[in-house]
Amino acid sequence: MTLPLATDDDVVVLVDERDAAIGFAPKLDVHRDGRLHRAVSVVLFDADGRVMLQRRANAKYHSAGLWSNSCCGHPRPGESVEDAAGRRLSDELGVAGCEIRKVAELSYHADLGNGLVENELDHILVGQWVGTVTPNPLEVSEIRWADPQMVLANMAELPAEYTAWAGPVIARALEARDVDEISADR
Repeated sequence: MTLPLATDDDVVVLVDERDAAIGFAPKLDVHRDGRLHRAVSVVLFDADGRVMLQRRANAKYHSAGLWSNSCCGHPRPGESVEDAAGRRLSDELGVAGCEIRKVAELSYHADLGNGLVENELDHILVGQWVGTVTPNPLEVSEIRWADPQMVLANMAELPAEYTAWAGPVIARALEARDVDEISADR
C-alpha cells in the first residue's frame, strides 16, 4: 500500500523529553503552538563523502526556499522512525531502497517566523546514495552535493539561507560518520 504524500494537515506524534508518545495532533497546529513532537532528518552521503542538500520548494508553508539536509519529515502514528525516513526519501527525492540507520537524536526549538515554531525531538538517520535522485517539485526545488565542512562553514557565514535544523543535523551526522570511520580503522 502506498501512503499519500505529506500534507499540511498530516497528524504528528506528540512526545515527552524521552520520546515517549503522549498523543497526536495536526502538524500545522503543532507548528503553531510549539508542542514537542517526533521528527526525522536524513543525511545522505555519496561515495566521495559529500553531503546531499536540498532547497525546500517555494510552496512549503515554512522554511520555503531554504537549503536543508537531504530530507526530513514526521513519523505518522504507528510508523517507525526508519519507515518514516524511507517514506520521506521517496516522497521528496524519489530515492527508494537506500539503506539508512539512526545515528543520533536532537531536541531543538526554533522560531520560524509567521507565527510558526519548531519544537522537535529529531531522529537523525544517515545513508550512502550513489543512484538517481528525482526531486518532487512540490517538496524540493533543487539538490546539490557538497563538501560537508564547506557546508557548515557556509551555514555559519550565511545562516539565513538554511533551515533552523540543518546545521545541527548535519553536524551530528558527521560526528557519527567520523566515529564509524575511527572504529573501522581499529
